[in-house]
Amino acid sequence: MAGLVVKAVVLDVGETLIDETRIWSRWADRLGVSRFVLMGALGGMAALDRSHREAFELVRPGLDIEVELAAWERDDPGGLRNHFDAADLYPDVRDALGALRRAGYQVIVAGNQPARAYDALVAMELPVDSVHTSEGWGVAKPAPEFFAKVAAVAGREPGEILYVGDRLDNDVLPAGRAGMRTALLRRGPWGYLHAERPQAKAADLVADDLHALLPALERLG
Repeated sequence: MAGLVVKAVVLDVGETLIDETRIWSRWADRLGVSRFVLMGALGGMAALDRSHREAFELVRPGLDIEVELAAWERDDPGGLRNHFDAADLYPDVRDALGALRRAGYQVIVAGNQPARAYDALVAMELPVDSVHTSEGWGVAKPAPEFFAKVAAVAGREPGEILYVGDRLDNDVLPAGRAGMRTALLRRGPWGYLHAERPQAKAADLVADDLHALLPALERLG
C-alpha cells in the first residue's frame, strides 16, 4: 500500500447506509416476541460473534428461517418484510456521499445483500458510481473473492480503496488482508461492540458517522 493514495470509497449496506431498526422490529412482530427481547438477543449474538439467525432460533426454537420467509412473503406480498427502502437510510448518507464525490472520490456500494436490494438501492438515487450485492456477485464477505470483486469493479489497486463497514469480521479485517484501507463505523450493535475490541486498531479510521470520512481521507493523503 505504500505510496498509494485512496481514490475510491466502497461502503457496506446494513448499519453503514441502512438503519436496520425497522427490519428487526418487523422480525420481532413476525416471531411474536417483544422488540426489546429480539433486540437483546441480537446484541447477545453480536457479542458472541454468532449469526443474527441464531437470535431468531433462540426466541422461536425449531424455527426454519427459509420456511418462515416464504410464509411471510405469502402473508404480506406487498410489504417490506425483511427488506428496506429509502426511509431506512441513515440521515448522513446523502450529504456525506455527495461530499466524497464532489471531492473527486469514486463512491461504490458493495455489501452482503440479496439481489433484490440492488433495485432498492438504485431506486434511492444515491450519489454513487455503482451498486453491487453479494448475491449478484455469487460471493459474500468475508471471502477474499468478494474483495477481489470490489477492486475489479472499482478498477483500482486495493491500496487505492477505503472499505467502510460496521464489522471487524466481515469488513475491516478481510478488507485489510486484501490490501485495502479500512474504516470501522460505530453504529449498529456490531459497530459499537467491535469498536471496543483490540482488533479495531487495525482500521485506518474508527468513525461515528459518514461525515468523518472526508476529513480522514484528506489526512491519509
